[in-house]
Amino acid sequence: MLFNDKLEQLKLAMRGKKVAVLGFGRSNIPAIKLLSECGAKISVRDRNKNAVENYLQYQKLDTEFLLGESYLKNLDKYDYILRSPGVKPFLNEIEEACKKGTKLTSEIELLMQYCPCKIIGVTGSDGKTTTTTLIAKFLEQEGYKVWLGGNIGKSVIAELPNMSKKDIVVLELSSFQLMTLDKSPNISVITNISPNHLDYHRSFEEYVMAKANIFLKQGKNDILVLNEDDEYTPKYMELIEEKKINTTVKKFSIDKVLEKGVCFKDNDIVYCNDQNIVKICSKDDIKLIGMHNIANICTAISAVLELVSLDSIKEVLKTFGGVEHRMELVRTVSGVNYYNDSIASSPTRTIAGLKSFNDKVILIAGGYDKNIPYDDIGGYILDKVKLLLLVGKTSAKIKEAVLNEAKKRNINVDNILPIYEYNDLKSCVDYAKKYAKKGDNVVMSPASASFDMYKDFEERGNYFKELVNNL
Repeated sequence: MLFNDKLEQLKLAMRGKKVAVLGFGRSNIPAIKLLSECGAKISVRDRNKNAVENYLQYQKLDTEFLLGESYLKNLDKYDYILRSPGVKPFLNEIEEACKKGTKLTSEIELLMQYCPCKIIGVTGSDGKTTTTTLIAKFLEQEGYKVWLGGNIGKSVIAELPNMSKKDIVVLELSSFQLMTLDKSPNISVITNISPNHLDYHRSFEEYVMAKANIFLKQGKNDILVLNEDDEYTPKYMELIEEKKINTTVKKFSIDKVLEKGVCFKDNDIVYCNDQNIVKICSKDDIKLIGMHNIANICTAISAVLELVSLDSIKEVLKTFGGVEHRMELVRTVSGVNYYNDSIASSPTRTIAGLKSFNDKVILIAGGYDKNIPYDDIGGYILDKVKLLLLVGKTSAKIKEAVLNEAKKRNINVDNILPIYEYNDLKSCVDYAKKYAKKGDNVVMSPASASFDMYKDFEERGNYFKELVNNL
């Protein structure tokens, strides 16, 4: 184990302290173990009374468990509340405890405070995971020891004892994790902003401002990467000026050639610096498909350009084929390609995926309703889809968006786009198989969250892959 003065600070801060941990999921379990080892007295709270069943080994630690409807009881008796991302910070019981002096924190906030090395954080509505993964791979190719986590993969906080100052932590950060963040990463990235998670946030403005927390505490030695093509970037620039945040802003674009920044020009990804244009790589050399992935690549390069060589970037881009559940080619059956895009939990993600294909696809969509608008997806479905198969609670919203757009265009949908609604994913896959012809692409890109039928998008994606592999 390496000596880590930050870890020693954590031990001093937590020794003998009472910590109420809200949520007994994968992000908090490593934190529970570490804080227990630091001498904290832990009370694990979870609304699910069966939450402890799969983690009985943690009863060996010096912890107590309060499970069920009363899990928020007596929070004001604790020094700290450690909330999971799924627990809303504005719950009345939490706010009342904080008024009485209890400090609200999270696994990510503790990591930010006590990490001994540089942190790169990535947020946004779309493309977070691919961008975060690319950043990590670029750094690893260059020879850095990288700790990848946050909203992707495993919790990183348990690795604090193993980190050195030369390492780099790369985090995907959701709006849930950012809401109460009081320290920003050294390099912060916002991929884009579109309406999302409005079933969780009290307003779209709250969602936008949660994302802003990734840079609000940055200083003069820090870097912020923003999307020149995104309509919310000017708002963030105004906020930077208003708050007098002394960070270095870097921008990327796939729609225009920048005076300074990473952008897409004449089928190439280039870096522009005044009149000097350096080619990084050609689109033809990249394994990932779709312009949305060109944007992700430009984002990732912008974040690491001062840390890695162009050779390392090129090597990764030649071989990296994407992250599971993100426009993942599952299998080709009788000349028909089946793609798993289960990560597409919002209309903007599905729209980006549809743009990846030159020919019309067979689209399977629908799922849990996050109270976000679907108006924009209608036109893209009319233009890019030859058969629409719907399942889940958002089926009606997606169908309505298509019909409304067809009405605007004075098109009879029945003549150009068959639409069928089913009660389960298997029925959608079975009908897609009957309908599809050699050369077709069947794309499961839900434009919706998974929680109406599945634990998460991964479970949904894995079930789709199972169905396809059984064809």
